[in-house]
Amino acid sequence: MNAAQTAQSWIVVADDAAATGLVEVARTLGTEVVAVVAGRRAVAEAVAGVVDRVLWLGEPGTAPVEAFAPDVARLVAEAAPRVVVGATTPGGRALLGAVGAALRSPVLAGVERVELAGDDVVVTRSVLGGISQHRTAVAGGPAVLAVDAGAVVTSPVAGSTPVEEVAATPLPAQVVEVRPTTVAGVDLGAARVVVGVGRGLKAREDVALISGLAGALGGEVACSRPLAEGVDWLPKDRYIGISGQRVSPELYVAVGISGQLQHMVGVREAKVIVAVNSDKAAPVFAQCDYGIVGDLYQVVPALTAALGRTA
Repeated sequence: MNAAQTAQSWIVVADDAAATGLVEVARTLGTEVVAVVAGRRAVAEAVAGVVDRVLWLGEPGTAPVEAFAPDVARLVAEAAPRVVVGATTPGGRALLGAVGAALRSPVLAGVERVELAGDDVVVTRSVLGGISQHRTAVAGGPAVLAVDAGAVVTSPVAGSTPVEEVAATPLPAQVVEVRPTTVAGVDLGAARVVVGVGRGLKAREDVALISGLAGALGGEVACSRPLAEGVDWLPKDRYIGISGQRVSPELYVAVGISGQLQHMVGVREAKVIVAVNSDKAAPVFAQCDYGIVGDLYQVVPALTAALGRTA
């Protein structure tokens, strides 16, 4: 470890309380976890329940998170921690970019595992959309990591560390208007069961067959890329794959999906995968836990009916 570098791990928290995953990574490397929070007091107090020290930059008012990037970078650079962890959220990426520039360190994304090898921080990362993994050793300087971060509780925890307010001078930027989206999306990541459909489906109206099976299972409907970006039979927020959503349900049912790598990367964290395909040589059968070789137009109605009888 560089003589000027401390054994601390720092987490950078934007105004979204996404800190749980950040702390989990930081705890594996540092004896003390320090959080610098650019956001509301409520976020700082929530984070205080899971770290050793909290530096808060004050109420943001109408200033966006990005306006605090220079202050966050200054605090982190002065501390010279072994590792800095931030979220892959828009705000988190903005803050981490400034930190990386101040430390002259690259921001490593797609982080799956972090460990120490002597004084080096060794990072295993998912690259090329999850097709492969890289191991990167960061030597002689801090590691700046962007990770997926679960939400932390939003109420103060008994015994939380005190919140230390630090003077900050945000950049002269303001949020002048917020326009909420008028399109109701689907959160496939929160679904316990997901039924995905692919090119085996012959017509748009046949999506109803898949919806019926998903309903019987208490799950959500998803699809492979061609159905969302080719024929537009399903909205893009239901597309699973390298450039789409990634899910980790208890059960994933792949209907009429060949099982190409571009799609299966998005479901590899599913606990159980069931495949329905008429081609017994389809790649999906080498990656599923249970497979049914058959015409989806016969198998899906039969499964839906059987589930209805056992409900």
